[in-house]
Amino acid sequence: MKALITGASSGIGEELAKIMAADGHSLILVARREEKLEFLATKLTQKYSVPVKFFKADLTNIQDREKLIEFSKTEGVDTLINNAGFGIAGRFAQTNLEKNLEMIELNISALVHLTRALVPGMIAKGDGRILNVASIAAFVPGAYMSVYYATKAFVHSHTVALSEELAGTGVTISGLYPGPTVTEFNQVAGVQGLDAFRKNMFMDAATVADIGYRGMQRGQLLILPGYKNKLIAALTKVLPVKVQARLIKIANGKRVEAAALHQS
Repeated sequence: MKALITGASSGIGEELAKIMAADGHSLILVARREEKLEFLATKLTQKYSVPVKFFKADLTNIQDREKLIEFSKTEGVDTLINNAGFGIAGRFAQTNLEKNLEMIELNISALVHLTRALVPGMIAKGDGRILNVASIAAFVPGAYMSVYYATKAFVHSHTVALSEELAGTGVTISGLYPGPTVTEFNQVAGVQGLDAFRKNMFMDAATVADIGYRGMQRGQLLILPGYKNKLIAALTKVLPVKVQARLIKIANGKRVEAAALHQS
């Protein structure tokens, strides 16, 4: 089995790489930070005696994606993990437009591009797995991170719909919906200021990755790590959407304010 993992240089992607290498998977690790990829690939190859290759790519760039796809097809990928993504926090009218468009390109376009390119080969073989790393944010509208939440809602809808199309083909698709997790996400999003006060709410990336991997191996469609995320998902089914939006606005507003104080 050979797996392609995007966003593999840190966080959940890195932890998935460790778990899958330990389970005997050959890997292709993808990210922008070549030094980190090379270090991780060497470490996993030495520790688990499995082939681990790496491919430096900026997945917001369509040319980089096409080169990666060409490389992946020659390698014979049968497991695709769409993990790469990032978020931006702040009032939408004040956030950087270019960064928002880049986020859409990575969180949505890259996922669709890679999946569309590789899934026909999986169907032809009658075997394959896809894991899309979404977020608990996929289930609710998120003020102060509206574009990020919307990208994850797309990932959720696309994953569930595609699971119906793939039924009976031997190819399974799963969505992983982590909540707050100890990764570089909050630093990139600019909301790290409140992390020290909410450590009890954060799951570690290794735990999330393990739950995600085991769920993917079972062909589980919706993978919700931890009881808190299961509770949030359940509440979205009973709370009016306006109430959901107001609650998230309050929560995210506090994070944005705390981050601003942290940076001042």
